[in-house]
Amino acid sequence: MAKKESKEWLSPRGFLAFGFAFAILVGTLLLCLPVASAEGKPPLPFLDALFTSTSATCVTGLTVIDIGTRLSLFGQLTVLALIQLGGLGIASLSTFLLVLFGRRLSMRNEFVLMDAYGVKKVEGLRALLVWTIVFTIILEGIGATALTWCYLHPQPGHPEMEIGRSIYYAVFHSVSAFCHAGFSLHPDNLESFHNDMLYLGVMDFIIFFSSLGFIVLYNLVTIKWWRKDLRKRGKLSLHSKVALTGTLVLIALSLILFLGLEWNHGLASMPIPDKLSSAFFHAVVPRTSGFNVIPMDQMTEVSRIYTMFLMFIGGSPSSPAGGVKTATIIILLMTVLAMCRDNRETVIFSRTIPNHIVRESIAIFFLMLLLNLIGYLMLAWSEAPMHADESSRLLFEVVSATSTNGMSLNQTAHLTWLGRVFIILFMYIGRIGPLAVVLTIGGATEPQRIHYPEEEIVAG
Repeated sequence: MAKKESKEWLSPRGFLAFGFAFAILVGTLLLCLPVASAEGKPPLPFLDALFTSTSATCVTGLTVIDIGTRLSLFGQLTVLALIQLGGLGIASLSTFLLVLFGRRLSMRNEFVLMDAYGVKKVEGLRALLVWTIVFTIILEGIGATALTWCYLHPQPGHPEMEIGRSIYYAVFHSVSAFCHAGFSLHPDNLESFHNDMLYLGVMDFIIFFSSLGFIVLYNLVTIKWWRKDLRKRGKLSLHSKVALTGTLVLIALSLILFLGLEWNHGLASMPIPDKLSSAFFHAVVPRTSGFNVIPMDQMTEVSRIYTMFLMFIGGSPSSPAGGVKTATIIILLMTVLAMCRDNRETVIFSRTIPNHIVRESIAIFFLMLLLNLIGYLMLAWSEAPMHADESSRLLFEVVSATSTNGMSLNQTAHLTWLGRVFIILFMYIGRIGPLAVVLTIGGATEPQRIHYPEEEIVAG
């Protein structure tokens, strides 16, 4: 029995949990070194280093320090490496290396990974893993090139940078955007770029395509769009249709809401073109990344609540984004609709969703709700809020941590040491996923051999 349990801890989900923990520990030790701190600054305290390492590895973006001024180049590069490792996914990277060097996974682990990535064959999994690296290099390269041009040709009010510093800032923010980390080298995040439509447009481009997930991107590039024969052209998978539809609908709805809610508040001081670009940026970003161009303190309470809703949803499956994912929400909505229509099956785009996927979606949604509730209670206890506004700020902090989003109402740096420990825990659990946590701790279960008689109870 012990031997069987030890093997289960080395399963893909077990490796995911322990891989992230190991990366966080290594990052913490590196950030504690004196060389990681800026000249004239003392070494980071262990808790601050652990918080920063966890936030970077879990691609969250919450921070208790200003990494642009508190960390040296070595420290910033450590954070950047952790962001890339966490965003690309330790499990994806390790599996890619195994495939690259010709080592085979066990039969069970192959099926687990194929199910996670949504491919039907091991060959398809290998191609997807290769394309994962390719997509990362291409999108981050395009983003870094465009952002370099923006830094070299700044808008009025922005300081000019020499080319080396421009390239470094461009690479850092491109990687941070692609991995949905939300880390910025600018002390005000991206608030000073509210009048730079090109800069915000580049960030929108990187974040949007990354949030679709590698499965969708792989599907899009493998379709032969130029062929007239539909059978040879290929088609969008159901997963791609759901991810694209959910993402576009949420962006459109969010743009309308943010423009309406913030036109005379957070956007009041901006000219109309800047209002449109800033509102669109905030329509794209809250589900995935912690960047902001509108000061969060200037936003209305309704916008903050809606932002929490977007953070809770997150991006699409197989993307670096957190949250319960767009596909999960759509499956649940269509399941509720089917129940209201007295249909036994959940149908999306004329396709029936298997019952086990519906059950997984319900489990993920419920566990994330439970995690946020427990997290808020723990943080409210540790911080002892004195008034309602502070309580709402703590809830915002918890949702941001569990969804690995990184947006904040400037509350992170004011947390007690215990509150910071709680946020570290929430970021870690939010990154590897509530369902993965349960599967990792519980291990594999034997197929149910005993079926008990049915009996109805009253629900609702």
